[in-house]
Amino acid sequence: MRRRAASGAAGDDRQAAARAADSADCTRGRSPSPCRLIDLCAVWDAGVFLASAAGKGAPSGVPGRRLNEAETLNSVREAQFQRLEAERPRRPGCGARGPVLRMAGQPPPWAYTAILLCALSLGRAIEIPMDPSIQNELSQPPTITKQSVKDHIVDPRDNILIECEAKGNPAPSFHWTRNSKFFNIAKDPRVSMRRRSGTLVIDFRSGGRPEEYEGEYQCFARNKFGTALSNRIRLQVSKSPLWPKENLDPVVVQEGAPLTLQCNPPPGLPSPVIFWMSSSMEPITQDKRVSQGHNGDLYFSNVILQDMQTDYSCNARFHFTHTIQQKNPFTLKVLTNHPYNDSSLRNHPDMYSARGVAERTPSFMYPQGTASSQMVLRGMDLLLECIASGVPTPDIAWYKKGGDLPSDKAKFENFNKALRITNVSEEDSGEYFCLASNKMGSIRHTISVRVKAAPYWLDEPKNLILAPGEDGRLVCRANGNPKPTVQWMVNGEPLQSAPPNPNREVAGDTIIFRDTQISSRAVYQCNSSNEHGYLLANAFVSVLDVPPRMLSPRNQLIRVILYNRTRLDCPFFGSPIPTLRWFKNGQGSNLDGGNYHVYENGSLEIKMIRKEDQGIYTCVATNILGKAENQVRLEVKDPTRIYRMPEDQVAKRGSTAQLECRVKHDPSLKLTVSWLKDDEPLYISNRMKKEEDSLTIFGVAERDQGSYTCVASTELDQDLAKAYLTVLADQATPTNRLAALPKGRPDRPRDLELTDLAERSVRLTWIPGDDNNSPITDYVVQFEEDQFQPGVWHDHSRFPGSVNSAVLRLSPYVNYQFRVIAINEVGSSHPSLPSERYRTSGAPPESNPSDVKGEGTRKNNMEITWTPMNATSAFGPNLRYIVKWRRREAREAWNNVTVWGSRYVVGQTPVYVPYEIRVQAENDFGKGPEPDTVIGYSGEDYPRAAPTDVKIRVLNSTAISLQWNRVYSDTVQGQLREYRAYYWRESSLLKNLWVSQKRQQAGFPGDRLRGVVSRLFPYSNYKLEMVVVNGRGDGPRSETKEFTTPEGVPSAPRRFRVRQPNLETINLEWDHPEHPNGILIGYTLKYVAFNGTKVGKQIVENFSPNQTKFTVQRADPVSRYRFSLSARTQVGSGEAVTEESPAPPNEATPTAAPPTSPPTTVGAPGTVSSTDATAATAEATAVPTVPPVSPTTTAATEATATAAATAAATTTTTTTESPATTRTEIRESAPDEQSIWNVTVVPNSKWANITWKHSFGPGTDFVVEYIDSNHTKKTVPVKAQAQPVQLTDLYPGMTYTLRVYSRDNEGISSAVITFMTSAAYTNNQADIATQGWFIGLMCAIALLVLILLIVCFIKRSRGGKYPVREKKDVPLGPEDPKEEDGSFDYSDEDNKPLQGSQTSLDGTIKQQESDDSLVDYGEGGEGQFNEDGSFIGQYTVKKDKEETEGNESSEATSPVNAIYSLA
Repeated sequence: MRRRAASGAAGDDRQAAARAADSADCTRGRSPSPCRLIDLCAVWDAGVFLASAAGKGAPSGVPGRRLNEAETLNSVREAQFQRLEAERPRRPGCGARGPVLRMAGQPPPWAYTAILLCALSLGRAIEIPMDPSIQNELSQPPTITKQSVKDHIVDPRDNILIECEAKGNPAPSFHWTRNSKFFNIAKDPRVSMRRRSGTLVIDFRSGGRPEEYEGEYQCFARNKFGTALSNRIRLQVSKSPLWPKENLDPVVVQEGAPLTLQCNPPPGLPSPVIFWMSSSMEPITQDKRVSQGHNGDLYFSNVILQDMQTDYSCNARFHFTHTIQQKNPFTLKVLTNHPYNDSSLRNHPDMYSARGVAERTPSFMYPQGTASSQMVLRGMDLLLECIASGVPTPDIAWYKKGGDLPSDKAKFENFNKALRITNVSEEDSGEYFCLASNKMGSIRHTISVRVKAAPYWLDEPKNLILAPGEDGRLVCRANGNPKPTVQWMVNGEPLQSAPPNPNREVAGDTIIFRDTQISSRAVYQCNSSNEHGYLLANAFVSVLDVPPRMLSPRNQLIRVILYNRTRLDCPFFGSPIPTLRWFKNGQGSNLDGGNYHVYENGSLEIKMIRKEDQGIYTCVATNILGKAENQVRLEVKDPTRIYRMPEDQVAKRGSTAQLECRVKHDPSLKLTVSWLKDDEPLYISNRMKKEEDSLTIFGVAERDQGSYTCVASTELDQDLAKAYLTVLADQATPTNRLAALPKGRPDRPRDLELTDLAERSVRLTWIPGDDNNSPITDYVVQFEEDQFQPGVWHDHSRFPGSVNSAVLRLSPYVNYQFRVIAINEVGSSHPSLPSERYRTSGAPPESNPSDVKGEGTRKNNMEITWTPMNATSAFGPNLRYIVKWRRREAREAWNNVTVWGSRYVVGQTPVYVPYEIRVQAENDFGKGPEPDTVIGYSGEDYPRAAPTDVKIRVLNSTAISLQWNRVYSDTVQGQLREYRAYYWRESSLLKNLWVSQKRQQAGFPGDRLRGVVSRLFPYSNYKLEMVVVNGRGDGPRSETKEFTTPEGVPSAPRRFRVRQPNLETINLEWDHPEHPNGILIGYTLKYVAFNGTKVGKQIVENFSPNQTKFTVQRADPVSRYRFSLSARTQVGSGEAVTEESPAPPNEATPTAAPPTSPPTTVGAPGTVSSTDATAATAEATAVPTVPPVSPTTTAATEATATAAATAAATTTTTTTESPATTRTEIRESAPDEQSIWNVTVVPNSKWANITWKHSFGPGTDFVVEYIDSNHTKKTVPVKAQAQPVQLTDLYPGMTYTLRVYSRDNEGISSAVITFMTSAAYTNNQADIATQGWFIGLMCAIALLVLILLIVCFIKRSRGGKYPVREKKDVPLGPEDPKEEDGSFDYSDEDNKPLQGSQTSLDGTIKQQESDDSLVDYGEGGEGQFNEDGSFIGQYTVKKDKEETEGNESSEATSPVNAIYSLA
């Protein structure tokens, strides 16, 4: 069926016009007939205006003329097709991408309507609604809805499932191919297909090997309208092979050497997850020194002795089988020069040198060499890895050559050894390098990254649903690296082998359909592939011929509240896509614009409902096959409002309270009034009575106290009003009731009314809302107009809170609507409901637009802009602007144009020429006043010349002076902004020092001939170029100049560390400066001892450039030390870094004062305060007090001066003597004007808390200024209400002067006060070594030890040889070594070796006076010894109980044993 044009015009030349429209650059998808009208754009390009592109059967009477210029039409068609090939639009649009229209004459008015219809129709594609009746009725080719992933890996223990689901009407049938051959499912009993689905199920319950079914599968879904294809699904069976058995010899490695333990896991599918554990399943602790690489190997940057305390086993976890396989563990044997595993060396600051391990520069363990390359696919994660060895362990840093790392995508892993960049794109390609460094040096590895890309969609083909006779196209655009190739198929067959279709034309990645018919239905496949992958997309072409249908119920009733926003829905469907229009009450024009807005889906939105909007709305959907309509009845209801609200009440216990709630509502709506108590539903008890307009509470009790909310609601809206009920005891009187009630923002005003209507004024009256216990102070009246900024509210005027009626001054021709906002000290109310509208009459404008400018945006134009006038200054309809301009020098006639916007571009202008500009406002009532003349300039072009004779003079190590010759003014071609120098650091004069070659710039504004470039790096080679800069940009660059900066002073040494291992020494360590700025010749260390206010003599030490540590021998254990370290070059010493030795543990540390604690000024140690003189009789007193642990202060702000009794300022100084405490108070009275007083300082040794009082308003900022005894001034800015302020950089025992002043007015300052920080150590502190009780205790302990030693000696002297046979009846065995003389050596328990006693190096116990063997005293002949030779275990004496009791020597307990047991 032929498609008729939307305009309805008919003509015999319809086929020619249709062919002219077929190639139109209208849309990527469908292009129904209205787009043929838009093809008039192309006809205009040819210089001929074609009035119609109508088809046969168009209704008569539509104006137009036939297309009878056949030759012109054919040439137009050819031009369109060429433009289609050269310029493919990315989004729908008719002519939006084409050339600028050139019309031979003014087109008729209906042409604009035709163009608009084209744009609307192209932006909308036919979509099948979800309505089941329509879905089941319309025919549709198959569409794949679900399929397995391209790489489908399955678990061998489960049945195999390959998914393929599709929809279509009629329902599609399915078949499969395997390895590009037909897969006959019926021949394999294990394979079945799910019902009404193409999903394959391969069942192995009866046997079979899953590996036999591996291969590439593809699903085909077919019905009578076409065939859809799934992706090629590669089926693989998961594999988790066993680890090969192997015997691993111990790995022998020298301490400090690097080590790699290789994992080499068995290849699995998918690859296993690797992790390292010990054989006892303890995880291996990883850190900067020991870590696992991405390949699974375990890397040791350097081996230490502790590494052989465990073994190392590589584990592989396989995903599908959920199994973990463990490799035989590695055992380490570390050779060391320090055989003892002294745990105290682990935290030693220089562990390696302490253990005799030589330090060495870094070297890379992975990857090898200095450079490598890596390829990554777009959209994947890029993982770069650098693992380095060295002693000490190197640090890894990452950089990108010529740019920064992408901060939003880059993250560091594995202790900075790995750099991961997520979602890689083409701009991430380039050279990356990792820098491994320790204190011995650095090394870097460069990784060249190439980003390739599997195909990805630019324009994926979409299903195309057309009406008969319509045109359309399928677009398949993909990109990749390398560029993918595109192959088209139809119904699963290559397009080249498909039957020819005269209505189809292939143009590369686009298939163009012309004059589609029912027989054109098919499913097309686009396959885009390169070496990295492929994309396959199905898109069907369906031709539907459906008259318009309404999808919503008919004659709906919509009820809405007055002044609300509502939307009327009218869902519809048809093919071709119908056009939808709305009408009200069956008459009038189409509803769109103003208060109405029609959406693309057909919904009609009414922005603000008024009474006159009530009625019957009809939506009409029309296409060439007919029309359908539906009606919606809209009823406007009055809002529900509580006009008599409940009021706060105070009731005595036992009395009756009544809360009113009178409501006004729409009588056609059912009203429901309910009550809440404390925002919860109120239970109506027998003491309460709920009536239509009130709530009565009888016998009020304490539990009735609370907030009561009246909720008046209908099925459409509701209104709330709240009151608070206070219950008093019988004897109480309701005094100061409001003071005890909570305050809140006022309720919004209501019942706005306009009276006294005049041309330029109106009276607005309103009813105030409840003030919620805080009087209303102001009312703000706002207005809104519906022409320029509908829905935007502007402040009109402000009135005091006692006013509820005001006369408002109005501007001409504004459709006003007002609302009121109430304000109290708590805040603003919600805006009132808007008033009714009032439009004033029009008048000519009384002003012109402001901020008129003329500036060029290109070199051959000038853009004239201005600030448009708002609704209150338009004064009439159709506000427009008369723009005039002319060249200033030529004094030519004025050019003028009328503009409705806020800009106009003048084209074809010379470069940077001054123009005179005028912009005058005009409306339908007349013109505004004569405008002022503004000077503007046309566009600038890039400068043509560069500065010449550039001379460079080196001023110092960080600055140079530049001098150049100015360029001629005619070469600037614009306004000279500046001369600009581009410079970059080419290299450093220090060898092996990497420098950034990032280009920097320095600008010299105006027409200058010299300048200074500063902040350069010393001892470096630089290059410099100069350009001229105007508003367009940079001009050509001058000749490149080279210069070298001399040597400078170095930066401060890095990481200066002061450690105090004991009371005799202090260890200092530091790193080399970050910026040597020359050749280092050494370091200078200055240090001085101090104790409180006493400072010793300064000592100066000079070191070589390679020395980075030093040990200071303390002169005494009490004093602290202040160190200052700087590096030196030939130029001199650089910036010094200062540190102090650690404070002893008993020195007080600063504690933040709680903000709510009261001020404590009496007895605070070292406290200086300036306080109020609250009485004229105040006198100084000395109060000995115990110093508090943490002095507390609080911020106090007073808005008024103190009483008149203290008007005369008096100052009293009080000094309190206590051990190590000096307290000073400065008392002064509060002033009458803005001032700062009562400054209180609570100091400690290194910090001080500051508070003060002031008479400024809230939000005032202050500055605390303090000066030490070395006349060093420092300031601390303080935000408002940020007291107390803590000064944390003070020195112990130093005197400071301090004042506080206003940041806005330094002249308003407090009195200057003086305070001193307490000493870190003072001579008055008690030394425990000099205390009498301590000396006596030490003497008593010494005497007790002496007595125990004497007893021990006596007991030992009683041992020896005893005749045994006289005392024992038990004969000696033949093994007794003393049998010959009838005696044996015997010692009591005192002489047995103690557990943990010292042993010889070979593990035997040292001989004491006795020759007894340990075996004779134990139950067995085997002994156990610790690593240090000490004995482990217990032993027993070989004596009978009777013998032990009969031998007093054996019973005696050794005093030495007693001492050890106590220890």
